[in-house]
Amino acid sequence: MPLIILALLIGIPLIEIALFIEIGDEIGIWPTIGLCIATALAGSLMLRVQGLSTLMRARAAMARDQMPVREMLDGIGLAIAGALLLTPGFATDTVGLLLFIPAVRRWLGRGFWSFLVKSGRFHVVGTPFPGGSARRGGGTVIDGEYRDITEADDGKASNPASPWRQLPDETAPDASPGHPTDKTEKQP
Repeated sequence: MPLIILALLIGIPLIEIALFIEIGDEIGIWPTIGLCIATALAGSLMLRVQGLSTLMRARAAMARDQMPVREMLDGIGLAIAGALLLTPGFATDTVGLLLFIPAVRRWLGRGFWSFLVKSGRFHVVGTPFPGGSARRGGGTVIDGEYRDITEADDGKASNPASPWRQLPDETAPDASPGHPTDKTEKQP
């Protein structure tokens, strides 16, 4: 993974420089700079319009008590598209503009979601766990020790250190010496 990140950090700027040189030779320096500024402005406008639309769909899904998974994935795609369009360069602008197309975002979102589910990072109700069946309750088994903290017959918790133990009755006399309600104290 670190090698991939290093390759991207070196490769993307080299590709952008090469494209700037080629396009600058064809159309000139000022039109090339103007084109970069225009893509940044168009990207911010598209991000605003599609971002608000995605936010409204997410709110509507939550109002119906549904998890807005598609809208969240759309939002992530739009955020990446906006960042790519604000970055100067033609290759990043091309990828950013592609991410503004809803069909491309859906295709990438489905692939990302299926990767998360298959890797076991998320579980969708009604689908089998990795390595098991949803019907038989198969899948990953968690092995461990446990301690029973249910209440015993006398009403007190079986674990005296438990924070859920029954607290002493406040009307009962305190067993500590010198308490005013202590019956072992001698009266003069």
